[in-house]
Amino acid sequence: MRNFTELDMYLFGQGTHYDIGKKLGAHFSKDENGLEGVVFDVWAPHAASVAVIGDFNGWNEGANYMERLMPQDIGIFETFIPGVQEGALYKFLIYTYDGKKIYKADPYANSAELRPGTASRVANLSGFRWTDSEWMKARSSGKPFYERPIAIYECHPGSWMRHPGRDDGGMYTYRELAKSLTEYVKDMGYTHVELMGISEYPFDGSWGYQVTGYYAPTSRYGTPKDFMYLVNYLHNNGIGVILDWVPAHFPRDAFGLADFDGQPLYEYADPRKGEHPDWGTKIFDYGKTEVKNFLIGSAVNWEETYHIDGLRVDAVASMLYLDYGKQAGQWVPNEHGGHENTEAIEFFKHINTLMTGRYKNFLMIAEESTAWPKITGDVEKNGLAFSLKWNMGWMHDFLDYMKLDPFFRKDNHNKLTFAMSYNEAERYILVLSHDEVVHLKCSMLNKMPGLGIDKFRNLVAGYVFMMAHSGKKLLFMGQEFAQVQEWSEERELDWYLLANPQHLYVQNVVKSLLHAYTKYPAFYEQDLSWAGFEWINANDNTRSIFSFVRKAKNGKNSILCVVNFTPMHYDDFKVGVISDKRHRLLFASDDPELLKDLAGDGEDQIWPEKRKKYYTPKAEKCDTKDYSIAFPMPAYGAFLFVF
Repeated sequence: MRNFTELDMYLFGQGTHYDIGKKLGAHFSKDENGLEGVVFDVWAPHAASVAVIGDFNGWNEGANYMERLMPQDIGIFETFIPGVQEGALYKFLIYTYDGKKIYKADPYANSAELRPGTASRVANLSGFRWTDSEWMKARSSGKPFYERPIAIYECHPGSWMRHPGRDDGGMYTYRELAKSLTEYVKDMGYTHVELMGISEYPFDGSWGYQVTGYYAPTSRYGTPKDFMYLVNYLHNNGIGVILDWVPAHFPRDAFGLADFDGQPLYEYADPRKGEHPDWGTKIFDYGKTEVKNFLIGSAVNWEETYHIDGLRVDAVASMLYLDYGKQAGQWVPNEHGGHENTEAIEFFKHINTLMTGRYKNFLMIAEESTAWPKITGDVEKNGLAFSLKWNMGWMHDFLDYMKLDPFFRKDNHNKLTFAMSYNEAERYILVLSHDEVVHLKCSMLNKMPGLGIDKFRNLVAGYVFMMAHSGKKLLFMGQEFAQVQEWSEERELDWYLLANPQHLYVQNVVKSLLHAYTKYPAFYEQDLSWAGFEWINANDNTRSIFSFVRKAKNGKNSILCVVNFTPMHYDDFKVGVISDKRHRLLFASDDPELLKDLAGDGEDQIWPEKRKKYYTPKAEKCDTKDYSIAFPMPAYGAFLFVF
């Protein structure tokens, strides 16, 4: 009995077989006599013949040849092998017409051998008892995602926390992460985790961005069902799960996708289109329906099999531009003579409309670093239909500003105001990601000017500005407690720093901000328009102080944010307000509860004693507003008021 039917052939050829992961690869089945085993299917149109080799046949190259299914030009090979058990290792042996033998891992494998092994592993994905129906129902109902709070903790599981002194490096398993990571992000107040390096990959140093298994959770941390357990556990604690997903390129490893059947198959055949010279990787052929189907099927698989809530799509710009990272002569113009990859554009429109249409409030997030228009725009208006876009422009401006000595910030004031001038162009996430704290880039703390406590004050002021500004939020692990070292995948975060009151102070600040962010709709409900944001004073460059208001749809519990980015202090700082309502102090960077462990921190210790909890606006003009409030403003002070 044939597994891969003529209908499967047709849909695969059209690029619309969205359940292709259930057909290609290795799947438990029965033959016509009821004998149990595994059916293997592989797409290899350039192959002369294909065999399955594995530990179940002693890696005997002649034991299990595959049949080339009709119509033969599609290139699907299939065989049923009785008695194969869960966990069995296997590869496809591909014979080329010029007499070569190629040993390949299964592109559609659901599991893989632990590195440095490169074989695929037979997995049974059925039987896991999901208990997250309440989460899944809530995700797909109610408000659209852009009116919900989204505060993402970007996490590399292998270096988040480790067991000390173990020969295997001490990485936490998926099940260990379920408890420890969930407890931490829930306590801190994040709404989502974004997990790096889940799709299987061979080299730890690639951080998971050179993928060989687009359908397989990495075996570094356990089995596919262990990964299901992690997602289920996070969901049951109210935490969404986003995965890094890399459809831009893949590595050249001999066992992987490169020249899969002896010729370019998954990649463009012309090396000017099919290779990244800087990265040493291959580029998917987005003009080939079967390749697009492979990638789309991967995205569908992560949602349907593992209940993932979103995909952060890596290196989108490298897909959109044919000349990305290339010199003259290294790329080929499109059919119109331009440098846009029209095939990748069509791919994005297809996959994004499918994923966000099929799964309501599923997030397709673009890491896109250029000014390409309408990344999150509707396809009907020639947009690419992503849910959200990383605001790389804001990130660069923000970091450029924060690195400056406070004396020079007055001449760069616009770096923190510019983002609002284009805020309505896309649906944005403000990001401080892993890319900003890796080798030679410094940690967030060490980007800050000054010495000692001033570094921490600068960082806190920056975080307050970020959390109150329009846009969803993402912060890479470790920066919430002011990690000192740059991040490395080879070691765990420096959790010991939390014994230092200054680092604990930053962590407590971030925790307070996150809980305030998720509590008050003014912070997130109207991110997309000026209806949710109003500058009080965007031009106070001489003092480097910024003040603005965030607003909810119902007009209630608006938030006034005031941030001082210099070491100057003011006994009676006055700021304009847009309402005569009483303003309640929601957050102060020098709150006694936050500062309680910071002994001997100079004059700023006196400010909280002079500050009130409530402020009644006076009919005194300030910042072009008819009313104002006044309060003590310390060096690098940051404040949130609710009214």
